Amino acid sequence: MLRITVEIWPGGYARNKRVLATANVANISGLADVSNYAVEINTSARMEPAWQSASEVSGEIRGHDREASVWALVEKVAKLATESGNEGV
Repeated sequence: MLRITVEIWPGGYARNKRVLATANVANISGLADVSNYAVEINTSARMEPAWQSASEVSGEIRGHDREASVWALVEKVAKLATESGNEGV
């Protein structure tokens, strides 16, 4: 399973960090060369720049080439989050 965590570090200080969102990405196709993934995305509520309530999105990414960069998979997860009305990710 891949876990993606998006944090903000106000002023660049780790002691002030807050988690904005997390995504759990699980391969559901037995590690095939071209795989499918179950995705669960959780976004924290925040007040800036505008109020955004916490949200949860579940979905599936189909037909991902496992030889591609991990960033290609992260891009697909972000797209799933934004297409689901969860622009906070």
